[in-house]
Amino acid sequence: MYQQLQQFTFSFVFAFVFWLLLVGSLDRQELVAGLLVAAAAGALTIGRRPVLAGFRLTPTAPLSLLGYLGSLLVALLRANIDMARRVLSPSLPIRPALVQVKTSLRSDLGRLVLANSITLTPGTLSVDVDDDTLLVHWIDCPPGTDMAAATQTIAGDFERHLRGFLQ
Repeated sequence: MYQQLQQFTFSFVFAFVFWLLLVGSLDRQELVAGLLVAAAAGALTIGRRPVLAGFRLTPTAPLSLLGYLGSLLVALLRANIDMARRVLSPSLPIRPALVQVKTSLRSDLGRLVLANSITLTPGTLSVDVDDDTLLVHWIDCPPGTDMAAATQTIAGDFERHLRGFLQ
């Protein structure tokens, strides 16, 4: 019962805030319509597997989210510069490989965000997710790289920040 109430509350608040952002007005009619739509959306989610169930609602979650966005931005810049160098200098070594990356994230949402973060950075592409292992195509895999080293290099910063607001 508690889990259903928590699920309803989260869906209701999410839908209501989304409604307010869409309409851009605090008019009484818009508020009442938003409350009704949010209540309907919340009621429809009861008993279903919630998409956003992996969120951690902690006081430090907003800081972790900002840290994640910052690390994603830095990773994107570094990866784009690296790929530009590889394209402009064909003599740079390219050693493509499929590597397994272990994750400690337990929620489907956490793994999804991690896999998409990896895919967004040029030079890496998430191919498959199987339980706690992501299969990643890496454009330049150093010889003799083990799973722990690949995990740290590819997903270390992302995962560290994601654990702060995702399960």
